[in-house]
Amino acid sequence: MNLRRLKALSKKEFKHILRDIRMLSILLIFPVFLLIVFGYAVRFDVENINLAVKDNDKSQLSSDFIKSFIHSKYFSFTKLIEKDADVKIVLDEKQAQCVLIIPAGFARDFYSNKNVNVQFLLDGVDGNTATVIYGYAQTATASFNNALTEKNLLRAGIKQLKPLDVRPTLWFNPDLKTTRFLIPGLIGMILIISGVVSVSLSLVREKEKGTIEQINVSPISSLELLVGKSLPYFLLALFDAALILVAGYYIFDVAVKGSMILLIFSTVIFIACAIALGIFISVLSNSQQVAFTVATFTSLLPSVILSGFIFPIESMPLPIQIISNITPVKFYIVTLRAIMLRGAGLSAFWQQWVYMLLFTSTLLTLAAIRFTKQMKNN
Repeated sequence: MNLRRLKALSKKEFKHILRDIRMLSILLIFPVFLLIVFGYAVRFDVENINLAVKDNDKSQLSSDFIKSFIHSKYFSFTKLIEKDADVKIVLDEKQAQCVLIIPAGFARDFYSNKNVNVQFLLDGVDGNTATVIYGYAQTATASFNNALTEKNLLRAGIKQLKPLDVRPTLWFNPDLKTTRFLIPGLIGMILIISGVVSVSLSLVREKEKGTIEQINVSPISSLELLVGKSLPYFLLALFDAALILVAGYYIFDVAVKGSMILLIFSTVIFIACAIALGIFISVLSNSQQVAFTVATFTSLLPSVILSGFIFPIESMPLPIQIISNITPVKFYIVTLRAIMLRGAGLSAFWQQWVYMLLFTSTLLTLAAIRFTKQMKNN
């Protein structure tokens, strides 16, 4: 590989990028825009749950029970229901996400040491949200029960015995913010989309304009052409990664807990994967339209659906878990979450590096073989 020719090719491509304001804007502004949109829009945190109440007992105890829900940070009181027929209307019209129904004789049965059945109706259209709300309701009820039991035992002069006291401690994401979990996936998705699309379009553009014929008769080798055309986009992708990390820290308070050196190496390897995929697509495509379509399809869909970015891979059927190995984003996200959220070392994710390096080398080899054949045929 001749370094002078490589430098000349890279310099030419840099000038072309700087002259193409639209492409430059996409490469520099689009990643941060996606980060902000996804960071605020894609959230699984369930807060401010609209709660309606139908209190058939209207006692002090039922009032305290209702307050135990309202005073929590999850529920927000929206409506007091008077008629039984209004319960369905409230849920149908989405005036509330859940309805708490307290039966008549609630306080009497409780102080008589009888079992009291309280009804809690949920809008189950969104199964995940309904499950979370159900868990919050159980927690609020259990806390209310424990507080009343402890209070009654103290009045009787009896000390409550807790044979087992479980106190869970949350590591890595103590406040359970979804954004911290999603940011690494966003970085992987943005980098692979920008890297694959930009590189594939750059090489195919030479075919459409006919300048590839001039390159064929020049002393430039196929490897020099592929590397020289890809190097500017590689450096721009590194800049995008740094930009996203800074924006993620200042906007969403997502800091890197682990080694910055490991993070940089992981990002370099992953960008090489994206560049290799872009080169492979460009070699197989004859027009920018085809290259853009294929690049978007092979980068966007797998990075969202099969990478573990949003949907846990462990909960997928086994055949889908096997298919998910086709995308390097899956392995990059595992690496990022290990470094950024857990502060883990290389021993926790070195296998991910091995896969990404194999992915890169395989695609580059296939692309070089295919491109060399094309140059000989032309």
